[in-house]
Amino acid sequence: MRIILSGAIGRSVTGGQAWANLQYLIGLRALGHEVFYLEDCGGWSTVHNWETNEPTWDLDYPAGFVRACLEPFGFGGRWIYRAGDESRGLSLADFSEVCRAADLLIVRGIPFLEWRRDYELPRRRAFIDVDPGFTQIRLARGEPAFAETLARCEALFTVGRHVGAADCSIPTAGREWMRTVPPVVLSEWPAATSSDDGAFTSIVRWRGLKDVEWEGVKYGQRDRELLSYLSLPQLTSQRLQIALTGGGSEKCVAAGWDVTPGWLPSRTVDTYRQYIQQSRGELTVAKHCYVATRSGWFSDRSVCYLASGRPVLVQDTGLGDWLPVGEGILVFRDLDQAVEAIDAVNADYPRHRRAARRLAESHFAAERVLPELIANVFR
Repeated sequence: MRIILSGAIGRSVTGGQAWANLQYLIGLRALGHEVFYLEDCGGWSTVHNWETNEPTWDLDYPAGFVRACLEPFGFGGRWIYRAGDESRGLSLADFSEVCRAADLLIVRGIPFLEWRRDYELPRRRAFIDVDPGFTQIRLARGEPAFAETLARCEALFTVGRHVGAADCSIPTAGREWMRTVPPVVLSEWPAATSSDDGAFTSIVRWRGLKDVEWEGVKYGQRDRELLSYLSLPQLTSQRLQIALTGGGSEKCVAAGWDVTPGWLPSRTVDTYRQYIQQSRGELTVAKHCYVATRSGWFSDRSVCYLASGRPVLVQDTGLGDWLPVGEGILVFRDLDQAVEAIDAVNADYPRHRRAARRLAESHFAAERVLPELIANVFR
């Protein structure tokens, strides 16, 4: 099939977002599909230049980042970054022809700010929600971009494995949400050598988008949960490093965290992969919304740690209901449990490294995840 994946590599200008989309692009191509990448910014492009710490409206800056991320993996001539009547990569006319012969358009995470006629041309359209709770509430509230894009998608998927369950407070907004997980291309994320002296790390944003409210309850971002775990470095001798953007650095430093600017490890696809594989493991706190709604969320970043043979210590979002936890993946609900998880991994690090890789192979390998997703689109 000919498949178009839409994402947000250029708008984020981070290696993490690039890899989140590359897992689909490379994985689908490995299955024999003809794959193209689309990024549509609506009427104009404005992105943050991490090196100058200023916004830029220059289309060449984000498009250059897309090119640098995709073309080394063989996607030259198979991508477009478009804004208004301009594009980089493929021309608008050539991309229209790509759409005309496409079987599937997959919209990953970010709805289109402006729906275009081209997007009606593929046989089917699917949306993958990677921000469970925030997506469904914005859809239920009728926010225009979500309402229009999702109304035009025949299939909706979510990484929130509990969406639609009785114990999950996320609204379905009258749509069926099929369950999926973030894929990882195992050949691109081999098990790395041991990192006995590395830190437990995480690459996170203190605050992202705005909080949302549903039925009188306000659901927040990661900062709301991180505040409860600020004192964690004071309770363990294990080095904990957080690659942080979006504020909060001073608070974390004062509490004993080893803080590095979040864009540094994520400035390219290679530095992102290197940072993860040189870590001892991941220790990450989830967004308040994911925890409070019992969403079942698991991160596209965490699957990279697992594939690299790096244990993942993650705040519990209801993971134990669908994912084996205790070896390779350990969950915590409070400070004491977080300390216990660190100690458990350090007590038998080789065992948890092996278990992490096995979990990547058994639950998140692209060759397992993506055929099921495609089959559900065309069921």
